[in-house]
Amino acid sequence: MNLSYDIRFRKTRVHPRAGRRPHNVRWVVGGRPHDSYFATNALAESFKSELIQAARRGEAFDTESGLPLSKLREQEQEATNATWYQHATEYVDYKWTRVAATARVSIAETLVTITCSLLPKSGTGRPDDKVLRSALFRWAFNKRDRETERPPDIAKALKWAEEESLPLTTLADLKTVRNVLDACALRLDGKQAAANYLARRRQVFYNVLKYAVSQERLTSNPLDDPKLNWERPSDMEVDHEIDPRSVGSTEQTTEMLAAVSYIGRHQGPRFLAFFGCLFYAMMRPEEAIGLRREHCVLPNEGWGRLTLAKAMPAAGRAWTDSGDVHDNRGLKHRSRKSTRLVPIPPELVRLLRDHIERYGVGPDGHLFRSVNNNPIHPSTYARVWKRARVLGLPPDAQPTPLLATPYDLRHAGISVRLYAGVPPKQVAEWAGHSVEVLQRVYSKVLDGFDDRWFKQIDEVLQ
Repeated sequence: MNLSYDIRFRKTRVHPRAGRRPHNVRWVVGGRPHDSYFATNALAESFKSELIQAARRGEAFDTESGLPLSKLREQEQEATNATWYQHATEYVDYKWTRVAATARVSIAETLVTITCSLLPKSGTGRPDDKVLRSALFRWAFNKRDRETERPPDIAKALKWAEEESLPLTTLADLKTVRNVLDACALRLDGKQAAANYLARRRQVFYNVLKYAVSQERLTSNPLDDPKLNWERPSDMEVDHEIDPRSVGSTEQTTEMLAAVSYIGRHQGPRFLAFFGCLFYAMMRPEEAIGLRREHCVLPNEGWGRLTLAKAMPAAGRAWTDSGDVHDNRGLKHRSRKSTRLVPIPPELVRLLRDHIERYGVGPDGHLFRSVNNNPIHPSTYARVWKRARVLGLPPDAQPTPLLATPYDLRHAGISVRLYAGVPPKQVAEWAGHSVEVLQRVYSKVLDGFDDRWFKQIDEVLQ
């Protein structure tokens, strides 16, 4: 630690474009500039006043953090005696710039469940459950909005949660940890949560405890303790395989695409090429939303090619750095600059050419936009698909998992290529999977191809 008594303060500035924390406090320690942003002028001036008073008392300042020794000791003391609430909010701040916006949402949802399980279930001053969960989700576990102005009932709920939060060291007790895992295994209505949802929650819980160990707030991760002895219910085993019943045949899928074109006068036709990309190019919905005209090679005849360069998952304005509904990310499981080449059959080439001719492209080159030139929202294309399913499938297929969601189009597209005999390594490359994941996820689908392989072997033997 390098200390200095040379401290100079600069005028506090207001940046109109700095988002929800525009008030900028600036100071210099030993020639090294520092600054900090706050939601309101009162918070900024209060922080600056603390620094000025420390300097007048003759305190040394740390040149690395820019803080006086008293402030550093205060932070160290808080870290040592941290409550679960304090630790959870710090973990959110630690992960904020390291994960995608959708992951931020997943972390916050999990922390809300864990926090509520560790707070008193009754007592004087306890907020309404809905208010408490909203306060934790939208403010406490959202780094961007935590210091913004909040309604009185939200502020009261957050203050109560902070005051009533148990010490983090309580989680060294395995009984407490089991209770938290029990809460993670349930939905809000008290019914059993999906296995994959529980797996995600447990992973977040594990990482939060791992962070506590790294900060020397816990001696070990209690989820690694062999004496924990907590097992998920027997019918909650995570199933990574695709249900073959959800994968439509080529005929069923093309009929569904035809049905899409009949939904409404404008809405259905506008989504036809979008759904076509999911089937014919095996694209994830967020990849199709990010598709630009410059990424498409669409010849007049024959096969074309798409160069997938980014994905735009919808996380919500409160969770993206830009404040837009959609995040702007690289392809899944790849670096931001990586691309993926996907050859596309003439059927999709025609759909895309027709779409461009009819609707044009957005100002930024994106193919699939709303009538207001905004990226399409998952709820919108899900509604279109739901209506098309009623029109495109026979009544006896309506209650089944057959093509139940738009994502099943991607499963169908991958299955078509596997059934056609394309080597799994090539299919995995086009789909953006590893071969291991492809074989594990589509194992049951591959089992259904036995008759085809038997026929080919018979032809060779004869």
